[in-house]
Amino acid sequence: MGGHFDISKLKEELNDLEAEINKENFWDDFDKATNINKEYAKVKKIIDRYNKLHDTIDTLELLLEEISDEEYERELIKLEENIKSLEKETHLNGEYDNLNCYLEIHPGAGGTESCDWASMILRMYQKFCERYEYKYEMIYENPGDEAGIKSALMLIKGENSYGYLKKEAGVHRLVRISPFDSNSRRHTSFASVSITPEFMNTKEVDIKESDLKIDVYHSSGAGGQSVNTSNSAVRITHLPSKIVVTCQNERSQLKNKEIAMKILKNKLYDLYLEEQADKMNSLKDTSKNIEFGSQIRSYVLEPYKLVKDTRSGYENNNPEKILDGEILEMLEFNLKNI
Repeated sequence: MGGHFDISKLKEELNDLEAEINKENFWDDFDKATNINKEYAKVKKIIDRYNKLHDTIDTLELLLEEISDEEYERELIKLEENIKSLEKETHLNGEYDNLNCYLEIHPGAGGTESCDWASMILRMYQKFCERYEYKYEMIYENPGDEAGIKSALMLIKGENSYGYLKKEAGVHRLVRISPFDSNSRRHTSFASVSITPEFMNTKEVDIKESDLKIDVYHSSGAGGQSVNTSNSAVRITHLPSKIVVTCQNERSQLKNKEIAMKILKNKLYDLYLEEQADKMNSLKDTSKNIEFGSQIRSYVLEPYKLVKDTRSGYENNNPEKILDGEILEMLEFNLKNI
């Protein structure tokens, strides 16, 4: 098994991690030590599973003449399932794949059409979380003037959240008969998705109070009467980087500010990593304009039905199923082919 799965390279990595762990001053930096221990456990688990599969194959070869065809067939099926599971695990072995992630959605030009499409994408990811037992928290959801959303940000929590969703970053295109067009014409809409890991350690980020512009305002989302009648929502602008972070999902203004500052630190740490060594090139892609020719995936509802990922070649002729959150097959296909 080569490619993504290089057992020799993994064993070298395990030896290097073990050497770090055995250093006398290993625990001087607790956060770093914790991350190294997690990485060691992850790599060791993959190697142990590989060794177990290798032993199973050797055993099956020895028992080939001694067990029935039915038993052999059952063992082969189990072996195939374990190999697929190991293969999936190796595709989720990136530096940040095991982290939670922030998923942000913005509609493209097109007013109500694009705002509605953005809300459909948001629902798709929410349904995905519900189907596969991922937890999500809405940080904010700004409704459109007539329908849909102007923007939304959610935190998705669960094993390998970022690893599974990292390839969703980019422009998503919808083709359909518009429900907002009295002449029932076909419209094309765009929305962008941004994915960022929820970093565990952002201590390199130093935010000066003088670099911040903090605004408070009435929450525009659901949440009860007290939310909508008090200045509980918080918007923080980091003036040097022009990054804007909003939070309105809590009743308390102080709590919203705390969450917004955490997200801002996360975004600034993202920039810090980019500046260090281009580490984030494969983690986030928000540079494309939200327009024709820039999409990573098309969802066609009319005049035919098709979801096609332009990067991996993945196709599915049941877009309703995809938009209802059944995207795991597509995510796993894209992990292997992008």
